[in-house]
Amino acid sequence: MTLNDAYSYALNCLSKNEIDEAEFKSLCLVCSVAGIKNSDFALHKNDSVDDYKLTEPLLRLLGGEPLQYVIGVWDFYDSSFEVGEGVLIPRPETEELCELAINTAKTLNEPVIYDLCAGSGCIGISIAKAVPTATVYCVEKSKKAISYLMKNAKDVLNVRVILGDITQPLDLPTADVIVSNPPYIKSAELALLQSEVQFEPKMALDGGEDGLVFYRAINEISAEKLTNGGVLLLEIGNEQGKDVPSVLTNLGSIEVIKDIYNNDRIVKAIR
Repeated sequence: MTLNDAYSYALNCLSKNEIDEAEFKSLCLVCSVAGIKNSDFALHKNDSVDDYKLTEPLLRLLGGEPLQYVIGVWDFYDSSFEVGEGVLIPRPETEELCELAINTAKTLNEPVIYDLCAGSGCIGISIAKAVPTATVYCVEKSKKAISYLMKNAKDVLNVRVILGDITQPLDLPTADVIVSNPPYIKSAELALLQSEVQFEPKMALDGGEDGLVFYRAINEISAEKLTNGGVLLLEIGNEQGKDVPSVLTNLGSIEVIKDIYNNDRIVKAIR
C-alpha cells in the first residue's frame, strides 16, 4: 500500500462513518504513521506503508477518540507537545494567551512565572523557551497529566515542574506573572460537550457548579504570591467576560480581551 492509498482508504472509512474533518484527520494519520510532516505528503505519496500500522490508529479515530490522542503529539505555538489520555489537548485560542504572556515576560528582568493548571505544559514551556531568562513554575495536580508535562519539559532547563493543587497553599517564590487556562466548564454542562471532548479528563474541564472555582483559587494565590504590579493572565470561556472579573477581588485594572473570533477569551489584571 502506498501512502496515497492509505490516505484514500482512511478518508473513505472516516467519511462513511461521518467522522468530522475526515480529510484533515486522514492526512494527519497517514503522515504520522509514515513519520513525515503533513506538508511533505505530496513528496512521499508513492512511498510504501505497512497496512497494519494504519489499522489500530484508524480504529481509534472511528471510535471517536481525538486525533491528538491517536497520533500522540500536537503542535502549539512554536513547539510540538506529547499528549494522550489524561491530559487536556492544546487549542489554538490558547496560543493567544501564551503570546500575551510571552510579550509581558519579555519586558521584565529575570521574571518568575507560574503556569497554573499546566496540563501538558504547553503554555509554560512555550513561555520558558521564548523567554530564557524567566523561571517558569508549571503546577499540575493530575499525575497522568504531569507525566506528559515532565516529558515535554525534559530539555527546557528554566521550567520547574510542580505536582500541586492550586486550591491548597503553594510553597513557591513570589511571581511576576501568573498565567492559567484553568478548568472553567460548569459541572452541569460537561455532559453536553461534543463527543471528542468527552475523552478528555473531567479534571481539566470541570470548573465547579458555576465554572469559577479555580478562578477564585487563583484570586487567592494572586493576593499572596503575585508581586505588586505583577500581571495575571487567564483564559476564560466566551460567556465568562463578566463573571471572572467579578471574582478577582484582590486585583485591579482588569481588562477583558477578545480572541481572533471576537469572543471574550482572556482576562488581564494587575496586582
